[in-house]
Amino acid sequence: MVESAYKSTLRDEVLGRSVHRFDYPCTICAMKNCNSCGKCCETAGNGGLSAAPEEIDWWETYRPEIARYVQDGRIWIDPKTGEYFADCPWLRYSPDNNKTTCDIYYDRPEDCRHYPVDIAQMVRHGCEMLEPRDFRDVELAQLKLDAIMIGSRPSVLKNK
Repeated sequence: MVESAYKSTLRDEVLGRSVHRFDYPCTICAMKNCNSCGKCCETAGNGGLSAAPEEIDWWETYRPEIARYVQDGRIWIDPKTGEYFADCPWLRYSPDNNKTTCDIYYDRPEDCRHYPVDIAQMVRHGCEMLEPRDFRDVELAQLKLDAIMIGSRPSVLKNK
């Protein structure tokens, strides 16, 4: 009974029917917050990302150090070779390699701001946010992910 009431509350919460996003502990869906493992960013090389023309224009005006890695609308291009970098050039590892940071976090492309979009993408990339319980109710896990990402991208389930 508590679980189904909680599920309804979380679904209502994420779908915009509640003002308070995190008033309830997530006991059904165990998804962890991001631990900065960097697995998502490790997939950002070799042409795996794009940027809107407006983002590129902004970089050219305000962040030329980012714009130098853009060629013909393609991002993360080695200016010396004209080839895609194998890895994101902005990803930095901690000395112990347990954490990562992004050198352009506040000015990163929309593709990065929207990541992760869905549970399937997280599974493909080995995201460490997922817990085994998340696979028992993937819809609820997606709702939790949407709640975590609420400041970065639109809800996936809300748009279905």
